[in-house]
Amino acid sequence: MSDDSIRRPAPPYSAGQLTPPGKTRDMQPVPDHGEDSYVGAGRLEGKVALITGGDSGIGRAVAIAFAREGADVAIAYLSEDDDAEETRRLVEKAGRRALLLRGDLSSESHCDDVIAKTIADLGGLDVLVNNAARQRTFSDIADISAEEWDATFRTNIYAPFFLSRAAAAHMRSGSAIINTASIQSRQPSADLLAYASTKGAILNFTAGLAEMLADKGIRVNAVAPGPIWTPLIPSTMPADKVENFGKKTLMGRAGQPGELAGAYVLLASDLGSYMTGAVIPVTGGEIMI
Repeated sequence: MSDDSIRRPAPPYSAGQLTPPGKTRDMQPVPDHGEDSYVGAGRLEGKVALITGGDSGIGRAVAIAFAREGADVAIAYLSEDDDAEETRRLVEKAGRRALLLRGDLSSESHCDDVIAKTIADLGGLDVLVNNAARQRTFSDIADISAEEWDATFRTNIYAPFFLSRAAAAHMRSGSAIINTASIQSRQPSADLLAYASTKGAILNFTAGLAEMLADKGIRVNAVAPGPIWTPLIPSTMPADKVENFGKKTLMGRAGQPGELAGAYVLLASDLGSYMTGAVIPVTGGEIMI
């Protein structure tokens, strides 16, 4: 069996259902966040980054990559303490400082606190990655309550607004805001109506904020993942969809979180110095037009 087939397995995946938001250790296969493969080159040396949803999945992969590129990393997360501690261990193993920030980002005051604590404890803020997300599956619009709709929007689009607003007041020219969008923003699945709607909003938020902050020299971009194997999947999707997750992509499999890290490093570093208002699709071949 090749190394790639171990780190990037094809379906079928374990359909075991996790309780939202899910924990990495309970997943089969366990996702690859680049723990053994990502090699840094000092592209973010001396920078401070805040990553929401940084405890697991894409957020953990980005935290590993940023730390190995030389950044200190603040990790905002909801309640998954074990996952957050493991991400902190990996950041510190790379020789960088890690700050854990537990709490609900749907709260405006908590978002303000997260920015303030990052700046106070790590000495500034150069890169904000708005990555935390809420997703639930519904087959009928009648089953989506106003409370569920509101909770999804508050986590997925209100929080990036709150955080970006607070961060921009402290960011210098050359800083970067990176939003995690989704292929769902262009190819919405009916059973992910609330989630897909927020991801469409994120694309417009990214474009508008890029214009708004251009004069300050703050770049705003987005990464649009396709089907990525994270705790969100087995904890929020039906068993049959989990088992075949990513099978319909051109690559015939789900992506691993570590396969997205390079896109975030590009947008956070001087490699992406002429990029703002852009969206990078990392979709396994699914077309975003």
